Amino acid sequence: MRARDVMTRIVHTVAPDTRIADVARLLVERHIGAVPVVDAAGRLVGIVSESDLIRRPEIGTERHPSWLLKFLSDPQALAAEYVKTQGPTAAAVMTRDVVTVGEDAPLDEIAGLMESRGIKRVVVVEQGRIAGIVSRANFVQAIATHGTLAAQEAAPAASADSELREQLLEKIRRQPWSQGPAFNVLVSGGVAHLWGAVRSEDERRAMVVAAETMPGIRAVEDHLGIVRWNFGV
Repeated sequence: MRARDVMTRIVHTVAPDTRIADVARLLVERHIGAVPVVDAAGRLVGIVSESDLIRRPEIGTERHPSWLLKFLSDPQALAAEYVKTQGPTAAAVMTRDVVTVGEDAPLDEIAGLMESRGIKRVVVVEQGRIAGIVSRANFVQAIATHGTLAAQEAAPAASADSELREQLLEKIRRQPWSQGPAFNVLVSGGVAHLWGAVRSEDERRAMVVAAETMPGIRAVEDHLGIVRWNFGV
């Protein structure tokens, strides 16, 4: 299996000048652990994850190094740390060295990147644009959906399932109600598995109906959860 077979295609992004509070709100509301940062041209320039926000003055968790540590530390490193913990926007806290792969990247290659780089997700990029994200959760979804990854790779129906997945994702994306926090679709043997989170029971039912009425889909497995967050906005 490859990145295109499991990745989450609906990716929420922020601009470099997005305020930290708004980034945090997006992570919570959309039930996601990280958000890519893109410039005005849509190019990927960084990523902000939950780990980038744990040392912040808003919650009193910024570091206060001792005088000895300050004396022994590289001033440039201290300056960079100050920007990351005190900066008011995504550009200040984001990780700039973003690990990316193409849609055809094998899952074993992506797993190796996650292990070697100590990360929880990789951004999928095609022709300079974000095509999706592969996270650890997508690996778990794939195992739960397909059972054995190696068997799915060899199955004659794998290409048909992949095409059905793309068609169903496109169908859902076109719907005006399709604004779920973080959902994914996998297809195995003509069975559509709906994963992730939606905002309401109505949206969950609509997602199921969209899958049930998709030509070629013979059954639907609903694994969706409902997450309600609005913070008054």
